[in-house]
Amino acid sequence: MSVRFVGTYTPKLDDKGRLTLPARFRDALAGGVMVTKGQDHSLSVYRAEEFDVIAGKIVEASRNDPEARAFQRYFFASSEEQRPDGQGRITLSADHRSYAGLSKECVVFGSFDHLEIWDAAAWRDYQSQHEENFSAANSAALNAVL
Repeated sequence: MSVRFVGTYTPKLDDKGRLTLPARFRDALAGGVMVTKGQDHSLSVYRAEEFDVIAGKIVEASRNDPEARAFQRYFFASSEEQRPDGQGRITLSADHRSYAGLSKECVVFGSFDHLEIWDAAAWRDYQSQHEENFSAANSAALNAVL
C-alpha cells in the first residue's frame, strides 16, 4: 500500500506516555511501526515495511565506512517496534520522550514517507527560526517549475 504522510495534527501525550496517531493513517500503520530518534530532537515513525527498506540501505552503506557503522549502531539502538492499540495509540519510551523533550502538547506531521513527532513548543520555535528559509525555498521551487 502506497501511503503519503502529509498534514499536521496535535495529539496530547497521556500520563502513561501514549500518543494517539492521526486517525487518517491508522489503517496504514496498523501492521506495526518503528519509532526512532529523528533529526533536530524529534521522533520519526516509519511503517514497518518502509523501515526495512531504509534499514537495508543503512546496513549496506556501513559495511566499510566507520562513520556509517556508528550511525547504524545509533539508529538501530534507538529504534523501537510498536503496534498501535485499538485506539491508534503507541507508547513512547522514556528515552524517546526525553530525547524529543516531549510534554503533554505534541505535534505529529507527515514527512511524506514517515511521521515526525515534536514537542509543540519546540515545533513552533523551529518553524519561526526557519520561516525565511522556507519562504526562499518555496519561491525558488515555484520559479523552477514555472
